[in-house]
Amino acid sequence: MADNGLSPAVPPRVTLHDDPLRAPVLPFDSGVLPWPAHGDIAFLRARDGWPLRQFPLERMRCEQGFKPLADGLRQAGLDVQPQLEGEAEASLVLVLPPRQRDEAQALLARAVELAAPGARVVAAVANDEGAKSREKDLQQLAGLAGTLTKFHCRVFWTPPLPGAQDAALLARWQQADAPRPILDGRFSSRPGVFAWDRIDPASALLAAHLPGDLAGRGADLGAGWGYLTAEVLDRCPGVTALDLYEAEARALELARGNLAAHAARVALFFHWHDVTGGLTEGGYDFIVSNPPFHAHDRGDRPELGQRFIEVAAQSLRRGGRLLLVANRHLPYEATLAATFATQRVLAEGGGFKVIEAVKNDAVKGRGR
Repeated sequence: MADNGLSPAVPPRVTLHDDPLRAPVLPFDSGVLPWPAHGDIAFLRARDGWPLRQFPLERMRCEQGFKPLADGLRQAGLDVQPQLEGEAEASLVLVLPPRQRDEAQALLARAVELAAPGARVVAAVANDEGAKSREKDLQQLAGLAGTLTKFHCRVFWTPPLPGAQDAALLARWQQADAPRPILDGRFSSRPGVFAWDRIDPASALLAAHLPGDLAGRGADLGAGWGYLTAEVLDRCPGVTALDLYEAEARALELARGNLAAHAARVALFFHWHDVTGGLTEGGYDFIVSNPPFHAHDRGDRPELGQRFIEVAAQSLRRGGRLLLVANRHLPYEATLAATFATQRVLAEGGGFKVIEAVKNDAVKGRGR
């Protein structure tokens, strides 16, 4: 990315004790299971970290749809894709199932399908993220050959596959997180993405207070599955182009479909992108955003929203407007005051606040 005068990106939180990442390598590290000598190794919901470094990784193929974690894997020299494609050929499948049940069951079904004959699936889940439920799921789907508990996690694995698999259950779970109509068919969404089956109340508050005179070229930072962009396009007829930036690939793909009806009137561009790293585009007339304030580990990170504000200030033209919604308690006002000429609260409700900020000639304290 070209130097655009932005401050350094906020990286994904890295800890010395990434327990769910330590857990899946435990049976190999302890000698309970052998690390495969041949064939590809698939790692679903992968992330980089020192526990992996004990083993040869040149044959590892990683699947990660969250851009900051995908970038971390790529920077470590690992092969990573938002979704792995191809036939069942992995000699080992590692998987870190998510908390959401439907998404987790679909991921376990994909893991079983990716396993070559004779391969195992090894899964690890933190105890407070539903470890026992996911262990029962994998047992029901493909059988279990072992379980270990350590690092506040459970790691469990199948016998060599194919085993006594339930073909009907496998097919049903493969569709467990498939896209489906929501909100009386207005949108399509899928389990696992943020606010997947409802309108997030913060985004709804922002949508209800969007100025109708937004016009020209805009951007939605953290666009999710496209609700806020759809509201902008419905409420603001002067908008001619809009860029969507979203770190979660699954959500961005949903947004493409949800906004297809607007494509004939407005130029839409979809970016699988980590906003905290800055934007390659600029000169926007307006930006809307409901920024995240949690990391992938579910920890509070208000600095993410503060970084979104900085990036928005750098990416707007002179006189451009930021329309932002946030939890009322989040400390964004100081960042807004440092980066925008003016700010005002448009609305408050349900624990949220909608703020409009306007950029002046140069971002305060941020000269290029």
